[in-house]
Amino acid sequence: MPRPVIVGLDGSSESRAAAEWAAREAKLRGLPLSLVHVREPAPDPLMEAPLLGAETQQHWTGTIPREAADGLRLRHPGVAVTAEHHVGRPTEVLLRAAEDAELLVLGSRALGGVGGFLVGSVSLAVVAHAVRPVVLVRAGEQSADEHEMDPVGIPSAAAPFRPVVLGLDVRGPDASLIGFAFEEAAHRAAALHVVHGWDMPFTSVDAMAAGVDPYDEYARDRAVALSEALGAWRQKYPAVEVVERSRMGTAAGLLSDASREASLVVVGRRIRRRPLGTHIGSVTHAVLHHATAPVAVVPHD
Repeated sequence: MPRPVIVGLDGSSESRAAAEWAAREAKLRGLPLSLVHVREPAPDPLMEAPLLGAETQQHWTGTIPREAADGLRLRHPGVAVTAEHHVGRPTEVLLRAAEDAELLVLGSRALGGVGGFLVGSVSLAVVAHAVRPVVLVRAGEQSADEHEMDPVGIPSAAAPFRPVVLGLDVRGPDASLIGFAFEEAAHRAAALHVVHGWDMPFTSVDAMAAGVDPYDEYARDRAVALSEALGAWRQKYPAVEVVERSRMGTAAGLLSDASREASLVVVGRRIRRRPLGTHIGSVTHAVLHHATAPVAVVPHD
């Protein structure tokens, strides 16, 4: 039985945008879509209040997910849509749901005029601990935003997809991360832009002080390392156009810039076995807050 695409739904504009993105993704992958609606348990005295009685509970537990599912079926024919309601802590419920998902999709608010995400505590906690890929989608994200302009310069979902962007650390390239990005590009018939950011080592700075400019040699070494990391994947996905971008600069900054022309940004998260400490790397954390395209976070060892 195929794993579904699962989306967290709470009735907000950001979760509705996430549900639309998840339905489009499910159609691309030929997978079912499951809506997970979570309501936190209210304190007993509040539940006894006249305005929050059985009728209100029934609305939240039944009407919202049912209407959302009906609308998605109409707008995305061919996608099998189911809806579930749970009472509990959103982070805990979503993490359990993610265990059986192909990927989990969550909504995040868009920042005002500066773009990027405003990532809430629930989303960050889910990203930090999920065992499956998690995609964050901004409120207001439209299907046409993922596509190139049409021949007359109008955004159109009928135009080709924009590239998928992958952030890759060539010191330890992970197969699950790279494979996810290639699959996403293949599903979209889109190019894959692989971004690798690097800084000059201190030894090179010392060489420059001695009158030797090591930039070109080091840049070639980084570019060769990136090509070697992708060689077998190019053979496995010959139909995917791969553009390698090895640049000096911070990976987070390069990926945030590349997100402006991307349909999806893919980054990794190293799984931490210890309960304490940071569970989202600094690059992934920065991309989550500053990217202007949907961001997929892929956990890996």
